[in-house]
Amino acid sequence: SSHRSPSGLLPLISIKLIPFRTSDPLPDQRNGSDPLPAFSHVARDTASSTMVRVLGSYSALLVGLLSLSLAVALPTSSLLQQPRVAQRFDPLRLKGGCGFLSVYGSSLDHQSLRMKILELQRLIRHRGPDGSGIHLVPLEKDVPGSRISALGHERLAIVGAMDDPQMRKEARISGQHDKLHTLSGNQPLFSHDRSLALAVNGEIYNHEDLKKQVKDPTPWRTRSDCESIIHLYAEVGDRVAEMLDGDFAFAIAGDKGEFYAARDPMGVDSMYMGWGNDGSVWFASEMKCLIKDCQRIEQFPPGHYWSHKTKQLTQYYKPKWFDVAHAQEKLNMDLIRNTLLRSIEKRLMTDVPYGVLLSGGLDSSLVASCVVKMCDKIGKPRPATFSIGLKGCPDLINARSVADMIGTEHHEFHFTVEEGIDAVQDVIYHLETYDVTTIRAGTPMFLLARKIKAMGVKMVLSGEGADEELGGYLYFHKAPNGKELHEECVRKIKGLYLFDCLRANKATMAWGLEARVPFLDKDFLDVVMSLDPDCKMVRKGEKTQFIEKWVVREAFNIKDENGKIYLPAEVLFRQKEQFSDGVGYDWIDGLKAFTNKVVDDMMFAFRADRFPHNTPGTKEAYYSRMIFEQYFPNDTALKTVPGGPSVACSTAKAIEWDAEWKKAAAAGSMLDQSGRAVDVHDQAAKVF
Repeated sequence: SSHRSPSGLLPLISIKLIPFRTSDPLPDQRNGSDPLPAFSHVARDTASSTMVRVLGSYSALLVGLLSLSLAVALPTSSLLQQPRVAQRFDPLRLKGGCGFLSVYGSSLDHQSLRMKILELQRLIRHRGPDGSGIHLVPLEKDVPGSRISALGHERLAIVGAMDDPQMRKEARISGQHDKLHTLSGNQPLFSHDRSLALAVNGEIYNHEDLKKQVKDPTPWRTRSDCESIIHLYAEVGDRVAEMLDGDFAFAIAGDKGEFYAARDPMGVDSMYMGWGNDGSVWFASEMKCLIKDCQRIEQFPPGHYWSHKTKQLTQYYKPKWFDVAHAQEKLNMDLIRNTLLRSIEKRLMTDVPYGVLLSGGLDSSLVASCVVKMCDKIGKPRPATFSIGLKGCPDLINARSVADMIGTEHHEFHFTVEEGIDAVQDVIYHLETYDVTTIRAGTPMFLLARKIKAMGVKMVLSGEGADEELGGYLYFHKAPNGKELHEECVRKIKGLYLFDCLRANKATMAWGLEARVPFLDKDFLDVVMSLDPDCKMVRKGEKTQFIEKWVVREAFNIKDENGKIYLPAEVLFRQKEQFSDGVGYDWIDGLKAFTNKVVDDMMFAFRADRFPHNTPGTKEAYYSRMIFEQYFPNDTALKTVPGGPSVACSTAKAIEWDAEWKKAAAAGSMLDQSGRAVDVHDQAAKVF
C-alpha cells in the first residue's frame, strides 16, 4: 500500500478540523469537484486522506495526512489558504522522465496486443504516473492478419497549456474549454502526417538547433524538446540518434512497417530489448515489462540503434578516445572548466521544481556550487540540495558544510541500518540487479528519492560519471602508467549503463524523479577523455596530481568573475568517498552482518550448485541473488547483470595492478568493493 503513502513508511499525522455546512454536498455530489479546493492540493500532493461527515449544524472535515518527510508536513494553517493558482509553465519544458514499452512485429491480433501492452505498462507506471498513451500500427497496411507494432508510454508530466493549434481551435469551437488547460505533451508524439509515432524517455538539449535543421516548415504540434526526434527521423532516417545531444531511450513505429529504437551514448536512460517466441522484438525502459513475453532479454547497449531495415543493432557512437592513441591533448584548465559549466547549464532546461543531490564530495558539491552561481547570475531562485545518511556520517557533515557555504536550502535525511535492510528487496526489484555495489549505493539513493519526490521536486542533478572519466576511484592510485589508466577509464565508461547509470536512473525513477548527470555530457567527455592520460595519474607527495581527479579539482581551484571561490579547499581536495561508504560505514558493515546471519554456512557451501552462473562470492551477494531470482527467475534475466571480481569498483582487469589483489582473486578470496579495501583510504580496512 505504499502508493497510498508515497512519501514514507512512518506516519506523521497532521489533523485539522474545518467546519462546513451540512447542506454542502460531498465531493461525489458535485460532479467530482472538491468542496474545499484549498484542501485538494494537499491531499493530492501528499499521502492518503480521509474525509468524514459529521452530523450537526456544522460538520467537521478530518484530514489524516501520512508522511515520512518532515518537509512535506504542511502547517495546519495551510489548509485554510485560498486555492493556489497553477503556474503556467513554458510548454517548451514539458518533458520529464518517463517509461516506455514497444514491440515490433507481434503476431497477436489488434485487441489482444492492445490489452497486453496496457497490462505491461502498469509495471513501469512508477516512472510516469501522470498519464498513459498507446499506439498500434500494422506492419503491412490494409493486409488482413498483418503483424503489428505497438508503442506504450507512461508519462511524468508538467502542467502546461495545450500545445496543438488544431486541437486548441477545435476545443474552442466545440465549447470544451476545460481542455484548453490540461496536461500537454502526451505521448506518443506524431509526425506531421501522423504516419510515424514516437514513445520516448529523455531530454534533447540541442532541440532548438535541430529544429532549424528540419526542412519541413510545418508548425510543430508541441514545443516539447523530444518532438525534434520524430521530425528529424522523417527526414534523415537512421542517422537521427547520432545527431541528438541528450539522454534518451526511444522507439519509433511507422505505418509503412518502419521501426527504429535507440539509446543515448552513455546509457543514462535505462533500456532493454527482448525477443519473443513469435519472432517479435521488444523494447522497454525496464526489464520487468519483458519477463513474461521474451525468451531472451539483454540490456540495450548505449550508443546503438536498432532498425527494421537491418533487424540488428548498429553502433553510432564511436568517439576517437576509445583508442588510447587518440588521447594526447595537453591540459587546458579553462577548457575543462568552461565545458563542464556549459554541460550543467544545458541540464537546467526545466521550469519544474528541481534540486541537487549533495553528498558533500567533490562531484556533487561542484555541480551544486555551479548551479547556484548560474541561478544568481540570471536572477532565478537557488535550488534546494538534498543529502541522506546515517546520523553523524561523513556525507551529512560535509554536505551541510557545503550547503552553508554556497547558500542553498538544504534538506538532510537520516536512515537506519535496519531501514536500509528493509528496503533492499524493493531496491532489487526496481534496480533489476544483484550487483553488490549497485545495491549498497542504490538503497540510500532510493530512500532519498522518495523523500525528494514527496516534496514536489521532479528533477535533480547528480554527480555520476566523474570517477569513471577522471580516474577518481581510489584503486586508480595503483595504475602502473597512463596507458593502462586510460584503458581502464574506457572500460568503466562503457560499463556505466550496467552500474552507476542504472542505479541513478532507476533508484530515482522508482518514485517518478528524474536525475540528470552533467559529467556525462558528450562534449565534456570528449575534452577530458582526449587528455594525455598521464595528467590523470596520481603522484603522491608532488605539487600537482597529488590526489585522484586532480585535473577537475585544479580547474575549479579559482575564483569566478565576481571574485568568489567555487568550493573551499577542504571540499575541493577531499579524498574520494564512495557513496555507499559516505552515507555511513555502519551501513555496509551492518548489511554484511545481517546477511551473514540470514545466509548460513550450509547454504553458502552449496552456492555454486544453486547459482552456477555468476556464483556469489560473499553471503551479501548470495542474499541479493536470492531476492533477485524471486522477482526475475528467468536465466536470461540473470545474464543481464555482469559478474567477475572487483576491488573498490574496479574492473576485473584492474585487479592485476596489485599483487595482493591478484593473489586473492586467484585464490577465490572474497574481494570487497568498498573504497576502504584500498590501502590509500584514510580508514583503510584489511580485507584480504
